[in-house]
Amino acid sequence: MKMTFRWYGKNDKIPLSHIAQIPNIDGIVTSLINIKVGEVWPLEELEELKKEVNKYNLNLEVIESVNVHEDIKLGLKSRDLYISNYKKTLDNLSKIGIQTVCYNFMPIFDWTRTDLAKVLDDKSTVLSFDNDELKNLSANDLVEKLRNDSSDVEIPGWEKERLDELENLFKLYEKVDENKLWENLEYFLKEIIPYSQNLNIKMAIHPDDPPFSIFGLPRIITNEKALEKVLNIYPSISNGLALCTGSLGPNSDNDLVSMIRKFASQNKIHFAHIRNIKRISEKSFHESSHFSKDGSLDLYEIVKAYADNNFKGHVRPDHGRMIWGEKGMPGYGLYDRALGITYLNGLYEAITKAKK
Repeated sequence: MKMTFRWYGKNDKIPLSHIAQIPNIDGIVTSLINIKVGEVWPLEELEELKKEVNKYNLNLEVIESVNVHEDIKLGLKSRDLYISNYKKTLDNLSKIGIQTVCYNFMPIFDWTRTDLAKVLDDKSTVLSFDNDELKNLSANDLVEKLRNDSSDVEIPGWEKERLDELENLFKLYEKVDENKLWENLEYFLKEIIPYSQNLNIKMAIHPDDPPFSIFGLPRIITNEKALEKVLNIYPSISNGLALCTGSLGPNSDNDLVSMIRKFASQNKIHFAHIRNIKRISEKSFHESSHFSKDGSLDLYEIVKAYADNNFKGHVRPDHGRMIWGEKGMPGYGLYDRALGITYLNGLYEAITKAKK
């Protein structure tokens, strides 16, 4: 496994010098968050980004995310322009040695939570999703609530320019059901996958988070059958998965260990997000520490599934709790994600050494 850490650029409160001190850290996962969705990422900025990361003996091989413009998801005529821009961005990413690009196909909202700082018994705070609470909120209510909870920190996946267009976007999505969204994803993949293959870039689709409909919007990347369908749209080494246990985990029907064994054996997992969640009720959950007994997922069996398949790809601990009084972007503090990496490292080392 190549252990990585999500970093949000020079405006991130966590310095690269601190990340570099995490044991067995290989590299950074990042993006150009200052570039609006749909615009081409400038080569000069990418070269500067890589130089900054490499300064701390960290690799930059994975980008998360090159976000897909809503016009592509909606299937509007303008999608070809944004697909063309996406290809130009991939061109520039290939020039700085990027191996994997993570993306998602979630309408309007990226990952969705109803609370950014649910207090656990140990007084740490976590991201949580309460489906009963969501029923009493409009989309605008939720956006306003999260903006207030985040103290005006722009949350990745909830960028202001996109959310300011909520009313218009919801009207446009009235014409898009699950079947239509699948058609639009197919159109995108048949343009992007052969192009990325020529660039030796692996595309990794991230599951919907959470894996069910929000505000009546279609969500399609929710289970094993959906992941298989994506891979079959355009069979290619470049068409793969960013398998996130925390995103698929809220649905207890998702057998994560079986999925990992299946897709890892096919070399279709290009990027692994390994974290835990605690299911509270149907469609309600909160995040937890990575330790297996703190959540609903067995991290030992999850890591073992990767180890048994000799997984050599990139991994990140994904989200973490906010602990020890740390202030920062909810879910993206230094301390608990570093603890998560240490826990995953320990599991992987023990599992692999026990085989010898």
